[in-house]
Amino acid sequence: MIAVDVGGTFTDVVGWKDGKILTTKVSTEYGDVAAPVLTGAERLGVKESTVFNHASTHGLNAVITRKLPKIGFLATEGHRDILDMGRVWRPSEAILDPGWRRSFGDASAPLVDRYLRRGIRERMLADGEALFPLDEDQAREEIEVLGRCGVTGVAICLINAYVRPAHEERLRELVREILGDVPVSISSEVSPLAKEYARASTTVVDTLMKIIYSDYTDRLGSGLRELGFSGSLNFADCAATLVPAEQAMKRPFRIVFSGPAAGTVAGAHFGGLIGTADLLCADVGGTSCDISVVTGGEPSVDTSFELEHDLVVNALANEISSIGAGGGSIVHVGANGEILVGPDSARAEPGPACFGRGGTAPTTTDTCLMVGILDPEGFAGGELEIDRSLSEAAFESLDCGFGLAQRVRYAYEMAVHTMAEGLFNVTIKNGIDPRDYTLMAFGAAGPMLLPAVMDALQCKEVVVPPSPGLFSALGLLSADQVFTVDRSAYLMLDASNAERIDEIFTEMEQELRDQAPAGAEVEYFRSMDAHLFGQSWETPFVPVPDGRLDAEAVETMLANFHDTYEARSGNRFEAMPAEGVTFRMRAVVATDKIEYPLLPQRSSGGPRATGERVLRFLGEETEDGFAEQTAAVYPREELLAGDVIDGPAIINEDLSTTHIGAGQVATIGAYGQIVIRRAQ
Repeated sequence: MIAVDVGGTFTDVVGWKDGKILTTKVSTEYGDVAAPVLTGAERLGVKESTVFNHASTHGLNAVITRKLPKIGFLATEGHRDILDMGRVWRPSEAILDPGWRRSFGDASAPLVDRYLRRGIRERMLADGEALFPLDEDQAREEIEVLGRCGVTGVAICLINAYVRPAHEERLRELVREILGDVPVSISSEVSPLAKEYARASTTVVDTLMKIIYSDYTDRLGSGLRELGFSGSLNFADCAATLVPAEQAMKRPFRIVFSGPAAGTVAGAHFGGLIGTADLLCADVGGTSCDISVVTGGEPSVDTSFELEHDLVVNALANEISSIGAGGGSIVHVGANGEILVGPDSARAEPGPACFGRGGTAPTTTDTCLMVGILDPEGFAGGELEIDRSLSEAAFESLDCGFGLAQRVRYAYEMAVHTMAEGLFNVTIKNGIDPRDYTLMAFGAAGPMLLPAVMDALQCKEVVVPPSPGLFSALGLLSADQVFTVDRSAYLMLDASNAERIDEIFTEMEQELRDQAPAGAEVEYFRSMDAHLFGQSWETPFVPVPDGRLDAEAVETMLANFHDTYEARSGNRFEAMPAEGVTFRMRAVVATDKIEYPLLPQRSSGGPRATGERVLRFLGEETEDGFAEQTAAVYPREELLAGDVIDGPAIINEDLSTTHIGAGQVATIGAYGQIVIRRAQ
């Protein structure tokens, strides 16, 4: 089995063969994203693989950078500006800022320019009755305008189309009749859910992803076939569950945020192996630190997510909080002369200054090289040479009043504290106590920086899993194949609606049976999003009984709603009626998963250091700067289960470096995990 995670800086490729984990890392190429994927696949022998699982931030990066194809948007007349207005929410930091503008608004960087958003004369009521029929002549005129503007795809979202899609379906026919075989997404198929804006933004993202990923998927598929691969190609969705490539391309909005989600699944799977069910997962790559929570062995999942503030996508997704703190985060000087780190990143091109690829600004990677945590001789398995003199020159170029030692020390502390703050904010949001949670540190830069976060965060321990630099990709070899269907229908949870609710679930189950692989063992899960009658926001993932949904089953659904509502909010209002809003089904097809090999126990003695490294700028402050520390250096491949290492120490492996700080002690676990705790 082979899996790949295409990141903003590196493309991580992992394999599992004959009980061994195979890994490689290739720099991401923005001009041809498929090329490094195929390079890595060839290195690991994709010809012999039966499965190729894929996650990527390719589509996400296109949205963030606005390197997007030109598409049109058709909405009910009078509603074309919904994409500009969003939900009219401001982030907390911008509530009192009169100059704040929405990132995707017309005043900044819209996903669809206003002249490409056209109003269509029609109106469907909430009960499915047509108040105004579709004006086909006017619709043709508007579509012809889009054709003259050179759009390469069209998104369609009409009022109440999720109740009755007839007008959207006819509009799609007209688009293809006038514009030819261009990608078209209609909201009643992409996201047949209530709340118009989220449905509209999801449909727009789906159209963009169809264009972005269609050519990429074709090139990836043909490239793999040329390498001799004849197995199953799967894409990971936003919950890092797997979907066959052909199914994923029918609803590509679901794969836009797949890369970061894979790390959460990897953490949950590995946490189950080592008996640690409550985890804070932190994936520190070149560009960002992606944080997620696993409680009781299950990732925290939401019914939607934001690509940017208020840019909503209706898809089941692992809850990920991303902060601009990674190995490539740029060190710069603030308005008051202070040292700051991030959120801007040097990315893969030109990269940190020490890479010698033209980057002149210091980054967190340059900071760790200056400190001595990184070894210039063995960085990235020796495939990439790094130059400390370039890092020093980059720090010297900063326009501030600090000396070199202070610049490096403060840059290191700012990088660590930014991550600690991001992690602490996530714990507050989720209402958890970090003292009860283990911090799972992965990503190429995670083991290098996150052990230093332990004291500030007060987490129980830090665990560095095997192959941390490619751990997210390993999550794709730990995931099930999952098919999901959902429908919105405002129905009171009482006996009078039992027949309609049962009909909805019967239709969804049949749709899932048509999608699932023939002959596969499939497990079906039902749930609903519901609210107290009159509320605007739903309580998600309320359990729904299996089998026929009669009056008694609906009564159980109502009781389940009150239980779930109480668990989430701390309140219970059984006297108030409840209303189902979105009904959801998932079909789970169990897949073969990676098995981490057990590490042998050391029969006698202890681990042997292969050298020492001087760590500068981390010790106590002296008149001459900062005291130096001497760290023992250990190669990870020589460590055995039960080994104990006192900090300060450094554990080297091909694609990552673990820094054990002074006052910390590391123990090697049964699966090779490095467990770092405070020294007693």
